[in-house]
Amino acid sequence: MSVLDTGCDRTADDGRRAAGELRRFVALGDSLTEGVGDPVGEGWRGWAAVLAPALAADEHPVEFTNLAASGALTKDLTDRQLPAALALRPQLAAVLVGGNDTLRAGFDIHRSTQALDAVLGELSGHRARLLTACLPDPGTLLGLPAALARPLARRMRAVNTVVHALTDRHRAIHLHLVDLPWLAERRLLSADRLHPSAEGHHLIARHFHQLLADAGHPLGPPPAATPAEPPPGRAADLWWMATRGTRWLAARSTDLLPGLLALAALEAATRLRGTTAHHDDRMARATARALASLG
Repeated sequence: MSVLDTGCDRTADDGRRAAGELRRFVALGDSLTEGVGDPVGEGWRGWAAVLAPALAADEHPVEFTNLAASGALTKDLTDRQLPAALALRPQLAAVLVGGNDTLRAGFDIHRSTQALDAVLGELSGHRARLLTACLPDPGTLLGLPAALARPLARRMRAVNTVVHALTDRHRAIHLHLVDLPWLAERRLLSADRLHPSAEGHHLIARHFHQLLADAGHPLGPPPAATPAEPPPGRAADLWWMATRGTRWLAARSTDLLPGLLALAALEAATRLRGTTAHHDDRMARATARALASLG
């Protein structure tokens, strides 16, 4: 399965509203939006922080707050990030989430759909312009064995289908992030092969900037194509994986590894019974029911 086959439907309408200046920008999501893969000092920068200064059409800076947190699920946005975001009264809100949901043993597309709809609905109801994106399949990015790659791809298709439907429902601006050349241009991925590199984060920021400009929002010049800092060398990548990367993976493994092993066992049994297509159909039906439940 290619990285492009993840339920990314280009028919999603950006539902343009009357464009205006975007003075307050809040980003919600997980490690992708937190900035993992784009280190600055002891922290992360990421695409949203790269985009924020480019939103200012004049000398007045944009107020930017990044609420995204590594490992966040869709329900974490409703429970933790959304209240903080609403308090900031954003004019622009980015909501990129769902990848971690696919990696959990208790994945439930109905629950994820309800949570994401609630987040987008609340932000939109408070007149925030929304940014969404469909996400690449993590199994393909990581080159996982087929027994893991297939169920993850199935789940990612479901999440992306929901994201596209909710993009239309809440009139968001959508980036087909899955279509960016992550595998063809390896430099766009960080050492962990799961998150964008600094250059990858800049690419995402530039694409969102273009979409906002196309929607008529007054903006500043687009972000640079590449970061000012030189890319880390091979030794720096290995050092990161051995230190900070190892800690990140260990923190995630406590909740990811059991679920991934269970997925692999279930997929192996599915293949032996020849019921893979049945599981694909069942996931598609569950996704359709989840969206229908929204009314």
